[in-house]
Amino acid sequence: MDPLILALLGCCAMMLLIVLHVPIGISMALVGMTGFAQVVGWGPALSLMASEPASAMGSLDLAVIPLFMLMGSLAAASGLATDVYDMAGALFGHRRGGLATTTVLASAGFGAICGSGVATTATFGRVAMPEMLSRGYHPSLASGAIAAGGTLGIIVPPSAMMILYSVLTEQSVLSLFTAAIIPALLAVVFYAIAVQITAIRHPDHAPRSDKMPLRDRLAAIGRAWGVILLAVVVLGGIYSGIFTVNEAAAIGVVIAFIFALLRRRLSRATFLRVMAEASGSTAMIYIMVFGATIFSYFISVTGGASFLVGAISGAGLHPLVVIFGILLLYILLGAFFDEVAAMVITLPFVIPVIQGMGYDLVWWGIINVVVIGIGMISPPIGINVMLLNSMHRDIPITTIYRGIVPFLIADLVRLTVLVLFPSLTLWLPSVLG
Repeated sequence: MDPLILALLGCCAMMLLIVLHVPIGISMALVGMTGFAQVVGWGPALSLMASEPASAMGSLDLAVIPLFMLMGSLAAASGLATDVYDMAGALFGHRRGGLATTTVLASAGFGAICGSGVATTATFGRVAMPEMLSRGYHPSLASGAIAAGGTLGIIVPPSAMMILYSVLTEQSVLSLFTAAIIPALLAVVFYAIAVQITAIRHPDHAPRSDKMPLRDRLAAIGRAWGVILLAVVVLGGIYSGIFTVNEAAAIGVVIAFIFALLRRRLSRATFLRVMAEASGSTAMIYIMVFGATIFSYFISVTGGASFLVGAISGAGLHPLVVIFGILLLYILLGAFFDEVAAMVITLPFVIPVIQGMGYDLVWWGIINVVVIGIGMISPPIGINVMLLNSMHRDIPITTIYRGIVPFLIADLVRLTVLVLFPSLTLWLPSVLG
């Protein structure tokens, strides 16, 4: 069989298995191994099935993911998310739209110690939604701010998505973390602008709150010292060069664990739940990495990636047309798959194209994470929207989608700016590198 036809059939088989609810990592591994065997034989294919998982399990870069997952779960269990929300509320809650802005800022702050978009959405769905609704906020603005703010969990460093991307593309995770700083700040600013525009257009959706007395505001800020300490130690240690990323993650876990103990939040049941959450997420990611690596070998040996690069080059399309076409594909995928799946499935095809056009892979890593975040709140599904709707059944899903619109527009503007001006992403790594 022609190798290109085999590659096409393999892609179709993989998507069919996914539609049939076979786990994505297993689907990619099965198709990759079978297709690889058709080209080079079953002996090398079976060896690949043994060597690649062993290599991934021994990767120190990949070992950072379970540490950050555990740190995020411990931080949520210890109540640090509530602390950062109260601090932001004390600073901005009295302004029109202040609680929605508070949710965005708190999501960014929690993202710095969590690294997961879905976890950030779930946390503030519990913390922020009741608070905003009790203060008279319209459910559309409240839910839109929470769902959009949840996407900050994957763009604010340290991010599990960036770590995964660095492992799969062999890029420096520190460069990715540094490159994400300006895009993350842009996200917070654009979301805050979206809140203000919504509040101006619909004043009844975002009523003003009473300004807290200075003593109460200072007390709320003081209670957030744990979040500030954890973020400063982890991020400050990484960027200053005091810790490696692995060391910073391990120290972050210890600090989050101590906070949970001192606050008496770590009962036996809570500890088992935290370990189960971190273990489940880690196992899912590792299986996807195994599958993606094996599937990449299959695509490489068939020449499918080279054919795709050649076809795009031969079409004479402007590189920006190709980039925006890929971004549209990611938004569609992000609406149906979770963030990890959307990245893992596409990297074997997309990375050769990006390299073939001469783009920087660190820049593309940030663009990749940003656009997958957009997919997490995009119709017809959007995983953050589905999660929020499952947590608050009394809020119709159409209401949540209406609330998403201003933030989705802000996201598309931000994405366009980052694509047209790569220096916004690459300037900081070049200065600090």
